[in-house]
Amino acid sequence: MEKRVISTNRKAFHDFLIFDKYEAGIVLTGTEIKSVRKSAINLKDSFCKIEDNEVFLYNCHISPYEQGNRFNHKADRVRKLLLTKKEILKMQGKVKKDGYTIVPLEVYILKGFAKVQIGLAKGKKLHDKREDITKKDQKREMDRAAKTRY
Repeated sequence: MEKRVISTNRKAFHDFLIFDKYEAGIVLTGTEIKSVRKSAINLKDSFCKIEDNEVFLYNCHISPYEQGNRFNHKADRVRKLLLTKKEILKMQGKVKKDGYTIVPLEVYILKGFAKVQIGLAKGKKLHDKREDITKKDQKREMDRAAKTRY
């Protein structure tokens, strides 16, 4: 079965250098998963923290479900991520020792379950961002020239 991407965090790819990627499950309530399936999720300023050997997702906005009643969820609540203990300990060591951050990269549906791809990342400096922008512009110009040539 194929994964269906719901939301990507483009800002993370712009602001961070991603080193390792992990797949984690998200603990959601009934109305939250319905909103996620409708693509009503925003990862823009979200981040992950490790607390008591558990990983939590902060600032992930899932809009309240339209047909939800009084049991609807809070939009910005902290959500637990499901990872193996080995993965959590590996990430925790890198975060403490090397100064990495854990950033959510994308949310997708896989076999009916909501999954989030998280990455171990380090922040980019201003000159790194400028280099990426110039590389992107050069690639765009090369593609444009190749298209007009043929």
